[in-house]
Amino acid sequence: MEHDHGHGHSGMWVPDEPPTWGRVFLPHLEPWSVLAVLGLVGLVLYLVAVVRLQRTGVRWPWWRTAAWIAGTLSLFAVTGTWLNGYSMVLFSLHMVQHMVLAMITPILLLVAAPVTLALRTLPRGQGAAAAPRALLLNFLHSRFTRFLAAPGFTVPLFIASLYGIYFTPIFDALMSTPAGHQFMLAHFVVTGLLFFGPVIAQDPWPNTHSHPTRILELVIPVPFHAFFGVAVMIASSLLVDSFADPPASWGIDPVGDQTVAGGIAWSFGELPTVIVLIVVLVSWMGSDERRARALDRAADRDGDAELSAYNARLRAMAEQSR
Repeated sequence: MEHDHGHGHSGMWVPDEPPTWGRVFLPHLEPWSVLAVLGLVGLVLYLVAVVRLQRTGVRWPWWRTAAWIAGTLSLFAVTGTWLNGYSMVLFSLHMVQHMVLAMITPILLLVAAPVTLALRTLPRGQGAAAAPRALLLNFLHSRFTRFLAAPGFTVPLFIASLYGIYFTPIFDALMSTPAGHQFMLAHFVVTGLLFFGPVIAQDPWPNTHSHPTRILELVIPVPFHAFFGVAVMIASSLLVDSFADPPASWGIDPVGDQTVAGGIAWSFGELPTVIVLIVVLVSWMGSDERRARALDRAADRDGDAELSAYNARLRAMAEQSR
């Protein structure tokens, strides 16, 4: 395969050759690949933290580390490869990028519980060394963070990042500059983290919600997401100008490609939601079991004194009502 230098698209790199499975995930970093680089830095920092923690004799679950590796790699796969270039001219590949960044990457990163890891490995105590940990705790408990994590903010934001971007001029405006494009990609990731964070709740999140509330939060956007996908699928004209003219030699019909994009958005909504639902249900069952075990231990300790007192109270009430 001959090396290709690509051509600029509003200052951003686009491959010359049409996309194939072999080309889409070839690594390609450019000066604007901010997210891809952040992902790699995050990967290194997390692994260093895990090693430090285990040296102190504290076990860190392997599956959390695996989730972080998968999350940072998913981020790199859609922002540090040729896919990022193709996503500038093909709606379908842009939609793959959007869905991965908004739904796959955040879920994996959140399951990895990075905040818990940071709180366990950052130095405690007083002084400059302990400042990062203190700042992190202050941030987690701030009123601003509580607002950001409230379902009244996260759920509408998640829905608006579909309709508000694609059905308004915002999309073409952001796509016209490298900085705008990076901002949009970062917005997808942050929106996903804010939305799924309180639902997955693996880290100390500012607002802790009951399991039924978390399931409700998770399910509310599903019809909106599905309807968005269908709306893009059935649109007979182009919704955004950015994808109006793919290279002629690729032989791609923009409206047909947009229909594929809608199908991708529609089908992507279900699987991540189901995965998160399972995570929430498992943690719900786990918390019920823990509560039962705690009660059992308390009963062992005080010889069922609580239960005896309760029965005595019932007997006393029965006596009174005679």
